[in-house]
Amino acid sequence: MADSVAVTITVNGQGREAQVEPRKTLADFLREDCGLTGTHLGCEHGVCGACTVLLDGDAVRACLLFAVQADGAGVTTVEGLTPSDGALSPVQEAFREAHGLQCGFCTPGFVVSVTAFLRDQPNPTDAEIREGLSGNLCRCTGYQGIINAVRLAASAEGNLTSASTIV
Repeated sequence: MADSVAVTITVNGQGREAQVEPRKTLADFLREDCGLTGTHLGCEHGVCGACTVLLDGDAVRACLLFAVQADGAGVTTVEGLTPSDGALSPVQEAFREAHGLQCGFCTPGFVVSVTAFLRDQPNPTDAEIREGLSGNLCRCTGYQGIINAVRLAASAEGNLTSASTIV
């Protein structure tokens, strides 16, 4: 590949090495090079939040970062939030229980964002939940199910333990 750059990124705990064009976004790297299609591309301008991943533990928009910017970093995608036994994470389970999804397109970004949010704010008020969700857009649900899912996840026993282990 002409004009490519070598990157090494730990994705969901697994080291990944690749040659990428400097202009390749982290979202495209995850989807195309890693085969992790849970990172959705919606607006590709960082507005909708569908591409949210954790970069060294911080929720970021993968469409706004180049893969070369993540060189040497740890990335956790929605696929990486699922426990190794195949069960759902507390946030994923809460979204299922509280009907916090409809078409599901925005759901991976919400799940990743909420995981980071609850790690940092384990007992949020409704106002804090609404503020915490403000970076993610949903065109289907009207948000009530999503807000209920965050409340449910926040009250779920063990949520802090699960969310705090995410890299």
